[in-house]
Amino acid sequence: MSSKKPSNKSPKNLAATPTAQTLNKRKILVTCALPYANGSIHLGHLLEHIQTDIWVRFQRMRGHETYFVCADDAHGTPIMLKAQEMGVTPEDMIAGVREEHMQDFNDFLISFDNYHSTHSEENQAFASEIYNRLHAKGHIKTRVISQLYDEEKGMFLPDRFIKGTCPKCKAEDQNGDSCDVCGATYSPTEVINPRSVVSGSTPVMRDSEHYFFDLPAFEDMLKEWIHSGTLQSETANKLNEWFEQGLNQWDISRDAPYFGFEIPNAPGKYFYVWLDAPIGYMGSFKNLCDKQNIDFDSFWNKDSDAELYHFIGKDILYFHGLFWPAMLDGADYRKPTAVNVHGFVTVNGAKMSKSKGTFIKGRTYLEHLNPEYLRYYYAAKLTHRIDDLDLNLEDFAQRVNSDLVGKVVNIASRCASFITKRFDGMLSSTIDDQTLADEVMQAGDSIASHYENREFSRAMREIMALADKVNEYIAVKEPWQLIKDESKQAEVQAICSLGINLFRTLMIYLKPVLPKLAESTESFLNDELLWQGHQVLLTDHKINKFKALLQRVDMDKINAMVDASKENLKATDSVKQEKSKADTNIAVIEPIADEIQFEDFAKIDLRIVKIVNAEHVEKANKLLRLELDLGGETRQVFAGIKSAYNPEELIGKHTVMVANLAPRKMRFGMSEGMVLAAGPGGKDLWILNPDDGAQPGMRVK
Repeated sequence: MSSKKPSNKSPKNLAATPTAQTLNKRKILVTCALPYANGSIHLGHLLEHIQTDIWVRFQRMRGHETYFVCADDAHGTPIMLKAQEMGVTPEDMIAGVREEHMQDFNDFLISFDNYHSTHSEENQAFASEIYNRLHAKGHIKTRVISQLYDEEKGMFLPDRFIKGTCPKCKAEDQNGDSCDVCGATYSPTEVINPRSVVSGSTPVMRDSEHYFFDLPAFEDMLKEWIHSGTLQSETANKLNEWFEQGLNQWDISRDAPYFGFEIPNAPGKYFYVWLDAPIGYMGSFKNLCDKQNIDFDSFWNKDSDAELYHFIGKDILYFHGLFWPAMLDGADYRKPTAVNVHGFVTVNGAKMSKSKGTFIKGRTYLEHLNPEYLRYYYAAKLTHRIDDLDLNLEDFAQRVNSDLVGKVVNIASRCASFITKRFDGMLSSTIDDQTLADEVMQAGDSIASHYENREFSRAMREIMALADKVNEYIAVKEPWQLIKDESKQAEVQAICSLGINLFRTLMIYLKPVLPKLAESTESFLNDELLWQGHQVLLTDHKINKFKALLQRVDMDKINAMVDASKENLKATDSVKQEKSKADTNIAVIEPIADEIQFEDFAKIDLRIVKIVNAEHVEKANKLLRLELDLGGETRQVFAGIKSAYNPEELIGKHTVMVANLAPRKMRFGMSEGMVLAAGPGGKDLWILNPDDGAQPGMRVK
């Protein structure tokens, strides 16, 4: 054994020797999208809030002045109607929901500096100010529009509160703005036989003056801004579609009755919920500034040197990538430094489902499992991209048990007992393997870069690879064998001391993800885990008695959580509740349809076909138009696989189609069959691709 005296400085001196990173102290304001105040927090919401919290905790560990704010999105027609249904005021309802949300986020260790509400004095003041500035510059327009009006309820109906027959394919019971059968989009005034979802009555047409934000006036600024590095490349490219179609003026007003803020000098007119929702970031931060004497203007002025980051789901990209920066620019406020967009959460490869028990509320999770399990699993799968994240429950258990319990915590549990029982809790003054120590300590810069760039999965992989090396080192050294030899006592102390030290370093790297485990580690090590602490080792340092830091994930608890989340759903109107504003980060599938008999399935004619042509469909976000050769006959099929394939990649390939599906008229043309594809969605979607020996027209048996 070659023992060396360490040359590292004592961690107690770190405050006097700040790193280069902390010398360049940054001012950072971070927000999450605002949860809507008419429902509980679920695992879809938590993806975003955990992702953001990890990034915020990392920035704080690096010594930057970092503030993290959020609020409940508390306005809109759904809030008003739900409060009426409950027999309470909207104010009372949103106050109760906010308390529930705050408790859930707190229990998932989300470290907000402030959690406010859009129904606040601060938010009303900023909404009015921004509107007045835009109005003064000529960016607010008015015109009369015709809308469907519910005479029984005395209210104009938002699109999603209208049902009727699709004007394109004549399918019944379709939404007021789009058809689930043919995929068409249309104006609510085009719906055949419309009815109000609120009262069931037949609405009538009525004119009303509305207020519009002149978004097209900001087209040049927006084109430059979205391609300036503020957005991921794929989200910037997605926003290009809006410019191709031409920007339209944005309707920012709603008629009474409406729960929200009244527009200045416009009696009976209210700000549309999406006007004041993002302004809620400013309102929440101003509330914090007033409480803690922070300079609000230094973060929001146009010439501010502070950084502003929004973390959002891909379903609200348009609001944050177009409307919000244009509003800020027109009102002479600074625009975001970056808008970081993430994908949706799926569970076990599919959209969250209430009938399967995979639509899991945050509180239900907490009743069964440790919140840090979910924090780590999300971190282990999160990248800077907008891909959907799949929460595979078996993989979830295996990864947490293998990585956190079997690798990281295992290092401490293997070494601690020797130090506390044989050496009175004192770590050695010597370093047994300086090369290994240097490798683990020097990884800090790489891991920091991954955190900064939101490549959390890369950071977790690097940390676990280091944990593997430390465990291998301990296994090779076998301190449990050496301890039997009295002459090897100092060697055992040095080996186990290095193990404890490298466990400490790994926990410094993991502290943004696992704050409670880090807190327990600090108690065990009698030391504060600071980021710059990865550069030093503890020597001649007394630690406390080791206690179990983390329990293994029990699949029985996961199964109990799923069972507790199941609901017996039936296809009724009460299940298909309509909202004018969708929940963020989640798409819920309907329960499995009624069983069919084998004779029904046998009617399906599956044929191998060759894709002879493929092309994009203009103004369709998901569809490709395919020409399919069935062996002498050509069919046209519109397939929702645009997210996974470029058209040119498909030409010449074989696939499988349902050949006897009745043709369906779509707004793009007639679709004469269905191509079979499988996968969780997005880029992970695969058409069935038979062997090269297959011939067009062959039946699949």
